[in-house]
This record gives sequence, structure tokens and C-alpha cells, in this order.
Amino acid sequence: MSFLFIAADYPQSPGCYLMKDAGGRILYVGKSKSLRSRLRSYFNKNQTNKRLRQLVSEIASIEIVLVNNEAESLLLENNLIKIHKPPFNRALKRDNSGYAYLQLTSDRLPRLDVYYRDRRQKQQIRLPETMQRLGPFKSAAFRDALLAFVTEHYSLRTCKALPKQVCLQYHIGKCSGVCEGKISEQDYLENTRQAAKLLENGGQGLIERLYAQMELYAEKMEFEKAQHLLFNIRILERSADKQIVDREAVIDQDVLYFGETHVMLAKVQEGMLRDFQLFELEGTADTAACDRFLMHRYTAEKPDEIIVNEIADLNKVRSTLNRRGKKTLTITQPKRGLKYELLKLCKNNYDYRMEQMKLEPLLKKA
Repeated sequence: MSFLFIAADYPQSPGCYLMKDAGGRILYVGKSKSLRSRLRSYFNKNQTNKRLRQLVSEIASIEIVLVNNEAESLLLENNLIKIHKPPFNRALKRDNSGYAYLQLTSDRLPRLDVYYRDRRQKQQIRLPETMQRLGPFKSAAFRDALLAFVTEHYSLRTCKALPKQVCLQYHIGKCSGVCEGKISEQDYLENTRQAAKLLENGGQGLIERLYAQMELYAEKMEFEKAQHLLFNIRILERSADKQIVDREAVIDQDVLYFGETHVMLAKVQEGMLRDFQLFELEGTADTAACDRFLMHRYTAEKPDEIIVNEIADLNKVRSTLNRRGKKTLTITQPKRGLKYELLKLCKNNYDYRMEQMKLEPLLKKA
């Protein structure tokens, strides 16, 4: 039986969609700022693309993940494709593709480099994060321009292997020549510390520094450089959309929104949103239902932190879970900030899924 697509069942809001076959295998992951419009395009009877017709013929269900804006949909799509590697997705499957960061390397004499996060589930013990990163960048062109600016501004080396003699970069004034001792290692490391300050805290103050550099170019009558830098500043300002689906973190979090009959669980691994799962609450729908769910679910494997919208007896749940196993679990019930925003996103997806569940009996009768 072919999949019945009803446009009205899908929201006119930003998000990602996961097309699955009858066995639950993810065939394709996509994103859109208007999910309904994008999905409608797949089910056009006049579709001429053979690959799309093949995809549509295998679809048995479509899972929706709602986000807050287009920036989040872009980043979440990138993560989901790398995690699931769907057969009908050609782009973004490679780990070194998509949206990258800028990072100071861990070398004795660090340099600034492009860094792609590993979206695969890690099994090894994670080490504390010590290197500053900035990103992810939606524009590779701007990312590369920023890399060149910071590298030149702080006279950082660009060579992967440290040479014995200075190269052309030194002679044209773009490198400090630390390889040949033209600058002491102590002074070079001070330059890298200054670069790290530029990257820390999400690059706060970065735009102000770029404007200052642009004015300096203008004062020197280097108008072409000033115009180029202004162009890149405008890109950065436009790309600064708030997003919470791909962040730098060293812990794993479960975000749980408890409703009357179900709970929506969002898994966040090292700052990367991976998926949403809806569970039915067992027993009577009372204020302790959330506590029972938590104590049952986290008897064995636990994330580093769980974020919840409600909990009846925090002390009891915390002491019970922390007695089980060596790993200490943090339980947070936020009222503001990033964790609260994650809860709100969880609630939005909960509300959508519950509305879809109410419609299912009506669709079966139709």
C-alpha cells in the first residue's frame, strides 16, 4: 500500500523530516523552513525525477522534528545525515563535510585549522575539552576568510609540519617565522592565547574587532581589503541566528518534557541534538508519574544530565539514581537560559506528536 500524503497533517514551520520505509529504516533526511511546502513537492504526480519517484515508492512513514529557525534545520539535517547515513542522501554523508568549526590545534606551537565534529556515537571515554572552537559556520567561504584573517592578524603558522626554515608566508608578512626562531616560542604562544580569546565564548567581540580592522584598512587607504572585510562581517551578522541544536559541550544530556499521558525525550550528545522519542507514561497520570519514569529508565545507563520540566520529589529521585552505579547524574529543572530553550523545543515536538496521535483514528476511518 502506497503512502498517503495529506499536506494538512504537516506544519508550515521550520524543521527536518525523516522518510522511513516499512521496516523503520531511514531512507532520506531533509530540512525546510516550511515543512508542508517541501514535503508536498515530493508527492507531485508529475514528478519526472526517477530517483525521487523511487524514494516516494518506498516511503511508509515520515517523522517530523520541529526546530526554531532555518539555521537549526540546516545544522540538524547535517547531524542526522552523518549519524544515519540514509541511502537516498548523497550529500553530507562524509564526516568532513557540512558545517565546520575553526579550532586551535593541540600542537606544541598551535595553528588555526578547520575542524569537523564526529557525529558518530562515541564509545571511548571523553576527555575534557581544552581547545577553543568557533562555529559551526553555514558559509564555508566566510569560515575560510575568517581563518585567514585570524591567522594573519596574530601571525600564526599555517604549515601542518613545522619546517626548518621560514617560507614565503613569513617573507610577505603573514607568519611570525617561529620555525626559524624569528619570534620566541613564548611570544608565539602569547599570540595563540590572544587568538583563543577571540574564539572563546562563541566569538563574543569578534564583530567589533573585525570592524576595527576594517577601519584600519580604510585609514591605510587599502579600500579593497576594507570592502572585502565588510562583506564578510555582513555575512557573519546574518549568520548569527540563535541555534541550540549543535553546540560545543563535553557532556551528554537527556531533555524530558512530561505531559499528561506521555513524555517526549530529546537526546543531546556532546551538544548535538540526535533525535526525539515519545513514550507513554505507565500507571496513573499523577505528579509522581515523571518520578517513576525517571527511576525506571535510568536504572543502568545514564547520561551526564537530565533536564526536566517537572519532578515531584527531586531529592528522592536524585538519591535513588545516584545510588545505582558509579556515575553521578545531574538533574536540572530550568526556568530560563539554554536548557530552558531545549525544554521548549521538546515541548513543541511533544505537542505536534500528540496532535498527530489524535488524528490517527480519524485517518484510519477515512
